[in-house]
Amino acid sequence: MTTTLLPRLAEVSRNTAETQITVKLNLDGTGQAHLSTGIGFFDHMLDQIARHGLIDLDIQCVGDLHIDGHHTVEDVGITLGQAVAKAVGDKKGLRRYGHAYVPLDEALSRVVVDFSGRPGLEMHVPFKSGMIGTFDSQLAYEFFQGFVNHAFVTLHIDNLRGDNSHHQAETVFKAFARALRMALEIDPRAANVIPSTKGSL
Repeated sequence: MTTTLLPRLAEVSRNTAETQITVKLNLDGTGQAHLSTGIGFFDHMLDQIARHGLIDLDIQCVGDLHIDGHHTVEDVGITLGQAVAKAVGDKKGLRRYGHAYVPLDEALSRVVVDFSGRPGLEMHVPFKSGMIGTFDSQLAYEFFQGFVNHAFVTLHIDNLRGDNSHHQAETVFKAFARALRMALEIDPRAANVIPSTKGSL
């Protein structure tokens, strides 16, 4: 039996005194990205999510970068989480769980995600430096916390080794993308079933 799925698309805007953000995405895309946050390294990391998650992603953000990058990075995480939750819908047929290990030279990270309906983050990444270009490495946590709170997922992130902060961050974001890609796949054997014994997520 062939199951025809509606495109899993979403567009979400967030406008505050600190940031003005629009996120458009297609969960069943080819990895195309149009990104503008004003923080070059952050755009590079968001591009990893699109490319390795096969998510078409358009993120436009104007933030108060004259203060620092905190509001921009956190609010993009929030808005992206809202867009993913909207596009996923009732989660029927969703594989639900995803995991990935990704290396880059000396660095290796593992990410595991569960579209559980419950926000939770365990992130253990001992960055070797505070800044990666103009990106404060502490803000990676704020991005993922914003995402899980609004996508309603459980997310475990572990950098298992690494000496270069750029490599550490890139392996984290690539592994996150690959884990998302796995979790967001539709299982054709259970296309009309919510993947939970509770009957809802």
